Amino acid sequence: MNNYSIAVIPGDGIGVDVIDEGVKVLDALGEVTGSYKLDYTWFDWNTERYLSKGSYMPDDWQKVLEPFPAIFFGAVGWPAKVPDHVSLWGLLLPMRKAFDQYANVRPVRLLPGLQGRLVGKGAAEIDFVCVRENTEGEYSGVGGRVHRGTPHEVALQEIVFTRMGTERIVRYAYELAREQGRTSVQSVTKSNAMQFSAVFWDDVVEEVATEYPDLRTDKYLVDAMAARFVTHPESLEVVVASNLFADILTDLGGAIQGSMGMPPSANINPTRKKPSLFEPVHGSAPDIAGKGIANPLGTVWAGQMMLEFLGEREAAALLMRAMESVTREGETLTPDLGGKATTGEVADAVCQALRRA
Repeated sequence: MNNYSIAVIPGDGIGVDVIDEGVKVLDALGEVTGSYKLDYTWFDWNTERYLSKGSYMPDDWQKVLEPFPAIFFGAVGWPAKVPDHVSLWGLLLPMRKAFDQYANVRPVRLLPGLQGRLVGKGAAEIDFVCVRENTEGEYSGVGGRVHRGTPHEVALQEIVFTRMGTERIVRYAYELAREQGRTSVQSVTKSNAMQFSAVFWDDVVEEVATEYPDLRTDKYLVDAMAARFVTHPESLEVVVASNLFADILTDLGGAIQGSMGMPPSANINPTRKKPSLFEPVHGSAPDIAGKGIANPLGTVWAGQMMLEFLGEREAAALLMRAMESVTREGETLTPDLGGKATTGEVADAVCQALRRA
C-alpha cells in the first residue's frame, strides 16, 4: 500500500462542505482498492483567519506546504466580509506562483445521464480539456494605481508573457493531446487586437507545433472560441490559452457540463519539485454554505485527478466509473443538476458505487 501526505485546505463557504465529502470518498476508494492511504494535514487558512489574524496564511506557509506532493483545496472568498481580490491574492494565487503550478488542467466533459444546457449536444459531443497558463499573462500582478482619488488617477495592469512561460504551457498542451490520444490542439488568443502579447503567443505556438507534426493545430480568437464552446464543442480536443482567456472559457465549459458544481481543476507543477493543487472550479458560494446542497462531484473529480497525478491510475479510473454510474442512474443528484439529494447523499452514492464495483 502506498502512503501519501496530503495538505487539505477547505477554505471558505461550500469549500468546507465539499472537501469533507471529497475526503470521505477518497478514503472509501483507498479501502476498496487497498492500493493507497492518504494521510491528511488540515489547515484553517480562510477568511475567518484573515479577519482575526490579518492574513490568510502564516508567514512561513511555503515552508509548511513544501513537503506535501499535493494540496486538496476547497474554495476561497467571502465577498461580504473581504473583497475578492484580497482573498484570491491572499491564498490561492500565491500558491500557484510560488510553487510554479504553471499548468492548469480543466476537463470539460458532460458525464453520462446529465442534462446539458446545449440542445442536441450530449456526452459524446462535450468531451475536451482546457489547458490554462497559470502563473503569468493577465494575472501576473504587475501594475499599480497612482494619483488615487484625483481626476488624474491612473490604473495600470500589465500583461506579461515570457518565452519560457508560453513555450512550456503550449508544449504541455501538445504532450497532453498525445497522451490522451487526441488529434488536435486549439490555441486561443486575441491577436487581431492585441498586436504584441497575443501575436507573440501565436508565434510561439507556430514554433512549438513543428515538433508535433502528428497533431493538427487550430487557431481561434477568444470571442470566436466562446461561440464555438456553444455551437461546436465536439470539434474541440485540447484548448490552450492564457491565464485570463482560459479562466473565462472554462467557466463557460462548466456551464455546458450541466452545472458549475461539476468541473474539476488541477494546478500542476510538472517537475514535482513543489506541491500541485487540486480543487473544484466553483467558488465558495456563501449563500448556500452549510445548507448541505452543494454539489460535491467537482471536488470528487478533483480528487480523482489528484490520484492520477500521484500515480494511482487504476484507483482513479475506478473512481471515474463510480461517478459516471451515479450520474447515469440520475437518482442521487444535487439541486443544481435537477435532483433533490444532499451533498452527503451524493458522496455516499459514489462510495456505494465504488463498493459495488
